[in-house]
Amino acid sequence: MLRLSESVQDYLKAIFELHQESERVTTNALAARLGVSAASVTGMLRRLAELKLVEYEPYQGAALTLSGKRIALEIIRHHRLIELYLMEVMGYSWDEVHAEAERLEHAVSQAFAERIAQLLGDPKVDPHGDPIPTREGEMPLASRRTLVDAPTGAMLCVQRVRDEDADVLRRLAALGLFPNTCFVVKTVNPERNSRVLHLSNGAEVEVEDSLAQNVFIQDVPAASGSALR
Repeated sequence: MLRLSESVQDYLKAIFELHQESERVTTNALAARLGVSAASVTGMLRRLAELKLVEYEPYQGAALTLSGKRIALEIIRHHRLIELYLMEVMGYSWDEVHAEAERLEHAVSQAFAERIAQLLGDPKVDPHGDPIPTREGEMPLASRRTLVDAPTGAMLCVQRVRDEDADVLRRLAALGLFPNTCFVVKTVNPERNSRVLHLSNGAEVEVEDSLAQNVFIQDVPAASGSALR
């Protein structure tokens, strides 16, 4: 990886992750994601464009170049491997690992990250269900559908959850909504802005839409569907 400041690395990672959720990565979206002013974002995007890491035109959004994407994927690989190591080996809970990995992702070398990968058996996903980029710099596709989009009667599974907010993760854990948890949407309550789910373990939980928007879903594998009926 090029010798880049932590701030530059954070921008590249944020642009990549925002692009996974929206085709256009705006200045305001980046500012909200990174907790900085829009003016700061504009200045950094111009710098990244000069470094040929980002393609940027005012009011048109930002996109990573191939070089920028390669660096972003390496940082994300470090982050997600560290999260899994902290949880699997060091006993951290899933709501603690994101903040720790944010600090450590910049410090570890590529060789160190590969040692973690070997130790953990070359894992494919992190504790929150997010795919771990391969060592070749490829990122498997991840669902963009959230639980808010799920209609009554749908049989679905949790693929991944947003990991930035520790309180959100604790609330999801209390409801039993972990990656690979399957469920049926029993009812959708527009008045309450919530929905009731029947989980594969037999539990029924009510999930507010404000929480459901943090849960990304996928269709139930054919072999698991009969257990939910």
